[in-house]
Amino acid sequence: MDNHGDIKAQLEAERQKRKQLQAGGSSNSEIKYDTELYETGDRFAGYDKSIEPSKEIQLKSGRFGITAPRELLDELQEGDEDVLKELQRERGIQPSIGERESEYQQRRHDRQLPGEDGGFAEKMRLVQLDNERKELEAKISRAAEKQPQQRRRWDQTPADIHKGDEAPVARGAATPRKRSRWDQTPADVGGDQTPAGIHGAETPRRSCWDQTPQTSAARFGETPKRTRSRWDETPAQISAATPKAAAAAAAAAAAAAASQDPRNAFQTDEELDALLPEEGYEIVAAPASYVPIRTPARKLMATPAPQVEGFQIPEQAKVDLPAVELGGVGALPFLKEADVQAFGRLLEKVDEDDLSTTERKEREVLELVLRIKNGTQPQRKAAMRAMTERARELGADAIFGQVLPLLMSAQMEDHERHVLVKVVGRALQRLGAAARGHVHRILVAVEPLLIDTDRYARAEGHEIVSSLSKAVGLAAMVAALRPDVDHSDEYVRNTTAHALAVVATALGIGAVLPFVRAVARSTRAWQARQTGARAVRHIAELARSGVLPHLRALVDSVAAQLGDENQIVRTAAALALAALAEAAAPYGIESFDTVLRPLWMGVRQHRGRGLAAFLKAVGFIIPLMDPEHQAHYAREVVPVLVREFDSADDAMRAVVLRVLRQCIGAAGVPVSLVRDDVLPAFARAFWVRRVALDVRQRVLVLDATAELAAKAGAASVIELLIPLLKDAAAPLRSMAAAAVARVLDELGGLDIHGRLEELLIDATLFAFQEQAGDARSVLDALAAAVTALGPRARPYLQQIASALLWRLNNAQPPVRQQAADLVARVAPAMAACDETEMLSRVSIVLFEYLGEEYPDVLGSILSALRAVVASVGIAEMQPPVGDLLPRLTPILKNRHEKVQEACIHLVGCIADRAPEQVPAREWMRCCFSLLDLLRAHKKAVRRAAVSTFGFIARAIGPQDVLATLLNNLKVQERQNRVCTTVAIAIVAESCAPFTVLPALMNEYRVPELNVQNGVLKSLAFLFEYIGSMARDYVGAVTPLLEDALVDRDLVHRQQAASAIRHLALSVAGRGCEPPILHLLNFLWPNVFETSPHSICAVLEAIESCRVCLGAGPILLYCLQGLFHPARKVREVYWRIYNMMYLGAQPALVAFYPRFQDQAENNYCRYELDYVL
Repeated sequence: MDNHGDIKAQLEAERQKRKQLQAGGSSNSEIKYDTELYETGDRFAGYDKSIEPSKEIQLKSGRFGITAPRELLDELQEGDEDVLKELQRERGIQPSIGERESEYQQRRHDRQLPGEDGGFAEKMRLVQLDNERKELEAKISRAAEKQPQQRRRWDQTPADIHKGDEAPVARGAATPRKRSRWDQTPADVGGDQTPAGIHGAETPRRSCWDQTPQTSAARFGETPKRTRSRWDETPAQISAATPKAAAAAAAAAAAAAASQDPRNAFQTDEELDALLPEEGYEIVAAPASYVPIRTPARKLMATPAPQVEGFQIPEQAKVDLPAVELGGVGALPFLKEADVQAFGRLLEKVDEDDLSTTERKEREVLELVLRIKNGTQPQRKAAMRAMTERARELGADAIFGQVLPLLMSAQMEDHERHVLVKVVGRALQRLGAAARGHVHRILVAVEPLLIDTDRYARAEGHEIVSSLSKAVGLAAMVAALRPDVDHSDEYVRNTTAHALAVVATALGIGAVLPFVRAVARSTRAWQARQTGARAVRHIAELARSGVLPHLRALVDSVAAQLGDENQIVRTAAALALAALAEAAAPYGIESFDTVLRPLWMGVRQHRGRGLAAFLKAVGFIIPLMDPEHQAHYAREVVPVLVREFDSADDAMRAVVLRVLRQCIGAAGVPVSLVRDDVLPAFARAFWVRRVALDVRQRVLVLDATAELAAKAGAASVIELLIPLLKDAAAPLRSMAAAAVARVLDELGGLDIHGRLEELLIDATLFAFQEQAGDARSVLDALAAAVTALGPRARPYLQQIASALLWRLNNAQPPVRQQAADLVARVAPAMAACDETEMLSRVSIVLFEYLGEEYPDVLGSILSALRAVVASVGIAEMQPPVGDLLPRLTPILKNRHEKVQEACIHLVGCIADRAPEQVPAREWMRCCFSLLDLLRAHKKAVRRAAVSTFGFIARAIGPQDVLATLLNNLKVQERQNRVCTTVAIAIVAESCAPFTVLPALMNEYRVPELNVQNGVLKSLAFLFEYIGSMARDYVGAVTPLLEDALVDRDLVHRQQAASAIRHLALSVAGRGCEPPILHLLNFLWPNVFETSPHSICAVLEAIESCRVCLGAGPILLYCLQGLFHPARKVREVYWRIYNMMYLGAQPALVAFYPRFQDQAENNYCRYELDYVL
């Protein structure tokens, strides 16, 4: 008790003491505590408590309220990088093409755009000089690698150092060795030691790092004075500095003194003589061609001199470029630094009268290119049109001279490159042969697009090279490509091979084949042979089956390279043959007879990448053989493939998997070979966790597994995959589930019996319950297993249903969604097993969850309900459809596309199977909700709404629905009127046209523009939907269409033409030619319309009349204006004639007019000529 009382007394004393301290106004600093741990008592220490007037930090009130201080705005503007670009880079968005290019693709910047065309001989000479220079550099580098590297003193052991010191070389020796002063360890040079005593045996050797460094020979033993740095001073000393003028003078003096600092000074001859002995050394004179290096980077190696002012961040000069008003360009939104370098001439104020014609054209092209590259959409379109129309006037030199350097820029962005490539393409179309002088420059700028990672960029490059080939011809393209086929740079050869393949597909393989054969068989350089083989490979990849007429010639051009002395050439030739075999499949085995033996010898002799190429060639040639030879070659190749299963090279493994598919699919391969030799090794090498993480290799493994299952049976493969479904790694489980689902979907489960069934269901159910995230493959595997087993799955359905019901009540939305998706997949199998009661119990649970808040989960629940309704039937459906449909009507207003599609399908299923169980008022509510869904963005939603609307109209009759729809034609919203016209056509199709057409034609009498246009559009959709039934109504609608075709309103005539189009196509071949010809007479005067929509509708209607009436009557109409004196008339008639020529050219022969024979020409055609 005494101790307790003492503690209480001490606490009370402390409280009193603290109250006294606070009452006396003492600061917290008087309280004793660890200041190093808790810092000081003043929380505001180090903060400014007032704003000094000199800082001028004031908030300014502008137009847009209070702005930030000027210095903060300047700090933001002086940032080294754009904040938006930094944010894009953090999120993986690379706005610049150069930022996303690989190191290989960046080699395009090493190529320079060639100058003006100096002729083919000059190009070849320059390329040859470049190749010789690079070859010489390669030889020098190889020689340097072979030469043994001289050991430095840091690499020597102490024994080597003493050994070298024991035998010094005398100056008068017969073969003096020139030694540098760095070849010898420096001695301890003291003030009492002479240079001759350095090599004494009794004196111990000491390193120069063991002593204090000396500054000069006259001050041995002195410690150099250390210059005081500003970092050694206290802040008080710094604040006591002199004014600015005195500080500037002091800084200049310090800089002058720093230049004389001993650490920066060169060593004199006396100092070198003191450090190095006279014997064993000689002074070597500098070569006559020696020039000292004076680059700024060299100065960085010098010892920095102490500075009084300390380090200062250099300020970079930034140019503030506002939007500049250019002549004919307008105020541009931005102008980047790269644009300043390219378009800097436009910023100069010059008098156009003083410019030459060439300079004026270049300036105009620059203005147009700047508008195209950086302008707004209207500016870009206007500039693109002007560039296209004036291409011949501006000339190829001005256009390509400004556009091609921009394409080579590393700061180019995707959309900028897209518009510039479009400029080049349109210029080529207009210039034609005038671009021959710039072929090589265009290829250098465009060839990198052919190997870009973006497929759209590759398509653009393909289009440009193809247009260039057609514009300048084969001779110019060959002359431009020839210097690069044997270029020393592999990147140039690769892009040249791609370009050569594009030229071949554009101008014809037969035309380019002689040049390709000559390049592939070149004896001058192996680089040319590699380029030729690559070109053949790319030709096969682009032309596909188009190589069949030239297959033998292409194979012969690369056959000799299979035995080339260079490994790279042999690999390229084998890959070319593989591409040819893949493109020609399943034909053309006769063309590969000459290369089968060299390929097989290559498979036996090569290893690594070479073996992969030869294996790929053999693997793609095997499917071309007959079954007997397929079996022979497959049995020979399979052991090699099994050996290479354990290869560490991913490229080799990918080739092995593709070749394995080809060999296993051969007809003569025995099943025992696959089961005993291939399957175990395949599962051990490829069904591992590392492969499951590689997306590309995973796809190849799944394809090979499906092929093995087709050969060895589904049970053999599934038996290997079942343990993997319970693996601890989720990626491997997902991969195994995908393989099980694919095998069961393709082959079924007929050979799965007994114990294997139990293991399969158990493993797939375990994987389904253990899946993490949205693993669709596991769900597919379990559904495929239940579906494949069929009635045999009945013992396992109770377990599956229990898991489903538990997961439907889970708190996580993805789990509920997966359970609902599985219900939709296994409902047919449950119905096949007579588990109606189980399905009813599941459907009741799903009905209770129709209030789901997550749209993805709700869409899956609706799909599951539809599957249950389709499987069980309306009669046994629980809950009844009368209770289900009122819950679905509000869901139709949901804007989620998945929910819309699933709900519409479910309503349509009920309307089709049991329309009488739902009152008509409820169906009308569904009709009004479906009317808005006819304009949905997703096509699947619109199609589902169309079919469901037809089911409902058939269920309740067309009268009530049609009255509402005709009233909707009077509304002002265009989208609603369009949906109404579609709905009217659906009602006509579902309830017969005669129930709709009278009311629709009567509505045309309403003198309102929207109503009449809606009726015409409804007629167009109606004739499109009802098809051949329109023959019974063509006479009834002809007066109405005749009145619309002569109306003054352009839209009336356009809609009438659209209706005639569908009407003519529907009654073609039904004997309705007279009314269609009558309508054609009213339609033909509209061919001179200028509105794009109107002229398209009229031309399509004329083409439909040609299908119904034949080509003869339309040709007779066309002959009236083909040779009209007015150009605009001729253009329209020739356009119609070209459409007829494309659609029915043979039918026109009998209707051509007859011409009398003349002395020079014979126009008479005899029947015998038709036959011949």
